[in-house]
Amino acid sequence: MEPFQNYLVFLIPIVVGILTQIIKFAFYTMRHGWDPEYIFTHGHMPSAHTALVVSLLTTVGHYDGIGSGVFAISAVLAFIVIDDAVRIRMHLGDQGRYLNMLVEQLHEVIDEAKFPRLKERVGHRTSEVVAGALIGFILSTLFIALLS
Repeated sequence: MEPFQNYLVFLIPIVVGILTQIIKFAFYTMRHGWDPEYIFTHGHMPSAHTALVVSLLTTVGHYDGIGSGVFAISAVLAFIVIDDAVRIRMHLGDQGRYLNMLVEQLHEVIDEAKFPRLKERVGHRTSEVVAGALIGFILSTLFIALLS
């Protein structure tokens, strides 16, 4: 691999991740109104983490080949990140929902400072992860074509 291609394998996924986060912020703003703090949060449509790892997988596959060890490592990393985005974080959301229900059923006066409401939506829906993966692959392919 040429030295310039080493930079592209690093830069393309970073740019794709940032662009996906901007797209997510635009979707959020259209639905819920302007909230500048949201640009740094996670969750919702599309998954920027998924877009980033799929972009990494795509660029490594293109520049190093799908038979390389680096591609295998990228595939494992992508699997872990996507699994975390969908399955593991959804379990955390379920736990938050159940704990919130338990706190609501307490007969004592609930002190909000002592028992704050937990976030129930921590992970991504499958459609958000699929959208992130598509954006990651499509943008990476476009950048690879433009920079070749």
